[in-house]
Amino acid sequence: MIERIPFGRTGHHSTRVLFGAAALGSMRQERADAVLEQVLAAGVNHIDTAASYGDAELRLAPFLRRHRPMLFLATKTGQRTAAGAREELHRSLDRLGVTQVDLIQLHNLVDEREWETALGPGGALEALVEARDQGLVRFIGVTGHGTRVAAMHVRALDRFPFDSVLAPYNHAMMAEPEYAADFERLDTICRERGVALQTIKSVARRRWRATDTEKHFSWYMPLRDRDAIRRAVHFVLARPGLFLNSSSDATLLPLILEAASLPVVEPSDEDMARDAADYGVEPLFVRGVSDAI
Repeated sequence: MIERIPFGRTGHHSTRVLFGAAALGSMRQERADAVLEQVLAAGVNHIDTAASYGDAELRLAPFLRRHRPMLFLATKTGQRTAAGAREELHRSLDRLGVTQVDLIQLHNLVDEREWETALGPGGALEALVEARDQGLVRFIGVTGHGTRVAAMHVRALDRFPFDSVLAPYNHAMMAEPEYAADFERLDTICRERGVALQTIKSVARRRWRATDTEKHFSWYMPLRDRDAIRRAVHFVLARPGLFLNSSSDATLLPLILEAASLPVVEPSDEDMARDAADYGVEPLFVRGVSDAI
């Protein structure tokens, strides 16, 4: 069984692995239904999607008609103005076939100008607070990618009491001193304030190269070895309080769920260094070099 812990101060006990519905974005409905049955069978009770994930919200709708009461449902808006966020949220509700989502998140809010727009007067946050007051959403969060996201989330939490944040977390990223320091500070603040801390890119191997020939189901090349995936998942779950969002590559979902269902054994630095050498693991984001997706 996958452990369930409080999702911040929301009152919901979420499985520590959250289903990342980006995996459904380009699927036919029959395939999406089969993937969601895997999610259900594993006991996962928290689904994370976004307006920008292709047809993911549409693919979730039939599943939600049958199972909505048992699920914590999160989506995201990439809009930065109140008008844009309001419109996109209503579109998401229609596509999901629901009258309320549990969590609405400002998607990938890292760029300084976008950050100021979204959190300022007439910005997207205004519309999300309004939606919360109207009962369309219950909680509000913020997500991001890159090496600056943890520091930006710290700033965001000083501006507004977000209920959740999301940032990259894996051994390669935490080997970068600047990012590790920022993440540690973010984690401390989240613990002190009861903010849920979600992580992404747990099973990332490296960015794709022009010479790679295998099919791309995610924007990064993932690990595929069963034991390496187990160690990558356990690296995240060994840290108390963290949540792990599953990969946008649905072919990895069974291995991620299997790993999360096993007793967590924290891998040693030697284990992770060996995997890095064997599989060519590299940080997906390097400050000043490759900070964007």
